[in-house]
Amino acid sequence: MSHEFVYSGNPAHIVFGVGKSTFVGDWVEKLGCRQALVLSTPQQKADAEALAARLGPRAVGVFSGAVMHTPVEVTEKAMEVVRQTGSDCVVSLGGGSTTGLGKAIAFRTDLPQIVIPTTYAGSEVTPILGQTEGGRKTTVRHASILPEVVIYDPALTLGLPVAMSVTSGLNAMAHALEALYAQDRNPISTLMAVEGLRAFKTSLPGIIEMPQVLDIRAEALYGAWLCGTVLGTVGMALHHKICHTLGGAFDTPHADTHAIMLPHTAAYNAVAVPDLLAPVADVFGGSVGGGLWDFAKRIGAPLALKDLGLSQADLDRAAEIATENPYWNPRPIDWESIRGLLQYAWEGRRPT
Repeated sequence: MSHEFVYSGNPAHIVFGVGKSTFVGDWVEKLGCRQALVLSTPQQKADAEALAARLGPRAVGVFSGAVMHTPVEVTEKAMEVVRQTGSDCVVSLGGGSTTGLGKAIAFRTDLPQIVIPTTYAGSEVTPILGQTEGGRKTTVRHASILPEVVIYDPALTLGLPVAMSVTSGLNAMAHALEALYAQDRNPISTLMAVEGLRAFKTSLPGIIEMPQVLDIRAEALYGAWLCGTVLGTVGMALHHKICHTLGGAFDTPHADTHAIMLPHTAAYNAVAVPDLLAPVADVFGGSVGGGLWDFAKRIGAPLALKDLGLSQADLDRAAEIATENPYWNPRPIDWESIRGLLQYAWEGRRPT
């Protein structure tokens, strides 16, 4: 282990426990706010309206237009509602799409955010915003993007369908995996990453068997917090670049894309840093990529990009975009290597 490192913890308030979401009004007041705008996707509009009703006079409205990949045009519509209502904070109820919209608003206004996650996305504890415009997804990192309060209530994840639980969990696991070889990794981020992977290794099979057991849901949400936290404290590499490319250019489902790509990007980088990824093999068994692919298959995760509607011709373009302005990566990348990696993922083959 290197004894030279820099560690900076993100200053968010983490509130964890069953039933804690009922105290969201108290947190609005603790932030010194009185006019909260509740955000959600169209699918969770009823839940958002119920939350706004509980907030009573502390809520000024609901914007239920959040969608995947945080398109700038949707953010602009939400910004108009913020201006019309005089909102002084946002309460984001839902998964990564809703959290992303709240962050986009905060980046433009510096309004305080309270996030109540209902999936395992993990983005609620990062100062990173990914937004889409003109078919390209770009990311920005800024202190104003980090939510001030995150309320993890496992009871709110009981309604998350099993299939979505699986892909959401694998999405979070990808954050932890890339943290293990991040250029700016440190002993704390590594500890959290390995613990986050272990939590999902235990909880995701449990959710399949017993989706209504609160303790299992709590373990998965704990894993999401850990994996999201490391995403917010260290840099990401090839895996996130490819997933941003596929999501931004081809509008592939965010969590499904991460779930499919994870074993393949892990296998690619394990060649260069086998020692750093050894904990992954220890947790999941076998080789790094093979162990993750076997785990994904066992829990019924999607395995092939072709099932998301991508054609082989799309892979050529994806490889081109992913190698144009690459993120730092522990193993050098080139068009042919990435095109081959994408082919394996498109076919759904077990990485070798």
